[in-house]
Amino acid sequence: MILPPVRDPRLVTIRRGGTLTDEHHQLLALWAAACAEHVLSLFEATAPGDPRPRAAVEAARTWARGELTMMRTRALGGHAMAAARPLRGAPRFAAYAAGQAAVVAHVPEHDLGAAAYAIKAARVSVTPAEAQDAGSYECRWQREQLPMAIRALVIEDQARRNDLCWSVFDC
Repeated sequence: MILPPVRDPRLVTIRRGGTLTDEHHQLLALWAAACAEHVLSLFEATAPGDPRPRAAVEAARTWARGELTMMRTRALGGHAMAAARPLRGAPRFAAYAAGQAAVVAHVPEHDLGAAAYAIKAARVSVTPAEAQDAGSYECRWQREQLPMAIRALVIEDQARRNDLCWSVFDC
């Protein structure tokens, strides 16, 4: 479970009583999609005929452009997570990252789910001796992709929820 028991109002949309603007919500979805896509090849190498995780990543981007409903985007995220369930290791975590990216449209805080699962995928895609370096590289790469408008918010949230996210944000 990556969602905290107490929600940060900065990550709750204005419509739902928080302070997150639509623009920043969309930026979170785009960043989550980038994180998921960065490791998507780990899934596609195992299941090249399964389009569900890639469709979820694209849905997040399409939603951010205002061209797909939240409900449809969320459903595509669920399909990506269904693709993950029978798998193990890096392919599973990469598909979960894609699913989490899509469900950012529904709950903005899932952005860290996409990032955390991508880091987990990177860690288990290499030997145990290389895992820490691979995870740190992925975490730093993700932070480099953060738009300035949401950078501080995401990094503060990573520090706040690091324990809930398997401590993957220690990079």
